[in-house]
Amino acid sequence: MSGRDPHEEHRVATPLELLFDLTFVVAFGVAANEFAHLLAENHVRAGVFGFAFATFAICWAWINFSWFASAYDTDDWIYRLMTMLQMVGVVILALGLPQAFASIEHGDHLDNGVLVAGYVVMRIALVGQWLRAARQDPDRRSACLTYVVFVTVAQIGWIAAIFLHTSLAVTFVIVVLLVGVEMLGPFFAERRMGGTPWHAHHIAERYSLLAIIALGEGVVGTVASLSAVIGAQGWSFDAIFVAVAGIGLTFGMWWTYFMVPQSDLLKAHRELSFRFGYLHIVVFGAIVATGAGLHTAAYYIEHHSKLGSVETVLSVALPVAAYIVSVYLLYGLLVRAVDTFHMLLLALTAVVLAAAVWMAATGISMAGCLLVVTLAPMVTVVGYELLGHRHAAEAVAKRLTHGGELT
Repeated sequence: MSGRDPHEEHRVATPLELLFDLTFVVAFGVAANEFAHLLAENHVRAGVFGFAFATFAICWAWINFSWFASAYDTDDWIYRLMTMLQMVGVVILALGLPQAFASIEHGDHLDNGVLVAGYVVMRIALVGQWLRAARQDPDRRSACLTYVVFVTVAQIGWIAAIFLHTSLAVTFVIVVLLVGVEMLGPFFAERRMGGTPWHAHHIAERYSLLAIIALGEGVVGTVASLSAVIGAQGWSFDAIFVAVAGIGLTFGMWWTYFMVPQSDLLKAHRELSFRFGYLHIVVFGAIVATGAGLHTAAYYIEHHSKLGSVETVLSVALPVAAYIVSVYLLYGLLVRAVDTFHMLLLALTAVVLAAAVWMAATGISMAGCLLVVTLAPMVTVVGYELLGHRHAAEAVAKRLTHGGELT
């Protein structure tokens, strides 16, 4: 385990990594279902807090594995068994999510014992892998041991927090502090201790694959909404509208994501790794929340929701808005440029989403409102295909050639 070549040609995701990602299909699905349930019960604040906590827990588990694998994937029997152990941990994490959401809903304290147990299982394997890398890659021993220290300290903190039956407000402060410790570890290891040989193209591909997995929740939400419409009305124009809206929205979000030129910029500017890696937590969360919003719309159509029409449309429109803004922010941070044309596209997107909410307020059917929400990512798609791709090519070329000062 001496470290992979960060410039290795044709480096792609391995079958083992793809197998590992399947556990996150389950985790995202559970988080989306719990979020949709709380929204339908009009427990919006509890739902948002629970979903934010779950999103970080899920994404951070994946990030821990993926960046290590990019640098030290030996694919020998030890590595494979340690990966299997981490998969077990992710499954345990997913099983603990309903318990955590329920405790937040009831407003007493955050019951994350099972979730933390999943992390303990994952981190036994992860710390073992980092110790193995520290021993077998002496040139990067300091970086590897830095990861060991921060991962261990953070995990001790999470375990201790289980026994502190404090209010949700105090728990929120504790969570913020522990998340800070989690995110500082990679910073010190990569920036102060020499770093690890992660592969830019491999990392970009891995993140894009998880984005596709997250987009699967849009398909699940579409099926739930479509089933609700068919169950209530049979096959109708509304059913067609829901099908087109859900799949169109998912497809538009996919198209928008892959407009961002990631791998070449990461390869040329490895210092962008933290902006890239951490901002994606918001991107993934917004994608999954959109699927949860579509599921919430299904509850509304089935008359199983306490939300009104406007609030239900907002449960889809707000995650879509967060997603589009985060993708533009990701582009801006990578390219280090602000494009006035992008500001225009964002403004038009806001108008489209506002129109969908206004339609809901005037009594237009949920299917029709969702169809308008679908147009939000299409604004970016059309703008990019007509003109934006030239702007992007010029900005990327400038960034790769001159470093691209922020303008």
